[in-house]
Amino acid sequence: MRSVLLVEDDFFDTMTAQKSFEKFSVPHQLYTAFNGEEALDLLLGRNSQEAIRPLPEVILLDLNMPRMNGHEFLAELRANDELREIPVFITTTSAMDVDRLQAEGLGVDGYILKPLDFETSPNLVDSLNLLEKLLK
Repeated sequence: MRSVLLVEDDFFDTMTAQKSFEKFSVPHQLYTAFNGEEALDLLLGRNSQEAIRPLPEVILLDLNMPRMNGHEFLAELRANDELREIPVFITTTSAMDVDRLQAEGLGVDGYILKPLDFETSPNLVDSLNLLEKLLK
């Protein structure tokens, strides 16, 4: 089964994403990580974690997290030959241009302001692009 990795430190936002997936019948296994370090553990199979295989179809990434934030995670992801091609969509509360530009500089596929909602998102184009990737 295809999968999605949600890297998010907020329980409410995780539940909102899960409900959006269910509402639109997105046929994917949803894996979650609390921060960038946990996400890398899942992707690389380190620190006693079993690696997600096949690799996730998409990564949904929060920017503001403890231990390893989204920008740091994204830099490590893009530096890894095995992981660099995984599409990444930022899901964040930050509407700051500096955050968006830094994320775009690291090759994100979309930037979605929370909550993740495929119908009412202010970033409807990026939300629909994400939904299209998940449903193809």
